[in-house]
Amino acid sequence: MSVPQPKESQKNTQNTEINPEQALGLVSLGLMQKLSDKGISDLNWLKEDEKCDSYELRQRLELTSLAIETGAPLSTSEVSKLLGVRPGSSKVERGGLIAKKLSRNVWRLIKSSQESSHWRN
Repeated sequence: MSVPQPKESQKNTQNTEINPEQALGLVSLGLMQKLSDKGISDLNWLKEDEKCDSYELRQRLELTSLAIETGAPLSTSEVSKLLGVRPGSSKVERGGLIAKKLSRNVWRLIKSSQESSHWRN
């Protein structure tokens, strides 16, 4: 016959286990320590002096929304500005947006969810 363990010892064994968030924190801490030991300090994401241009971001998001809502034809340079990259093929998907090439230098932006709702792709 087995003897039940007191509740205190069961609580102690549960406290020694770590949850996923703590594990991720430990891994991140270890990575940061390795990076600092090697003297790697010129990584882009470590720079604090770079600020996000919220005005430009807001304009880009508003223009993207307007282009999707109206279905207006866009030039390749306009699509490049809105997506953040120059399209390399006749259909480019990035960040939940799809840019489809209609003809030479004529593009249309749609949301990815709109694309999958069609019966024919």
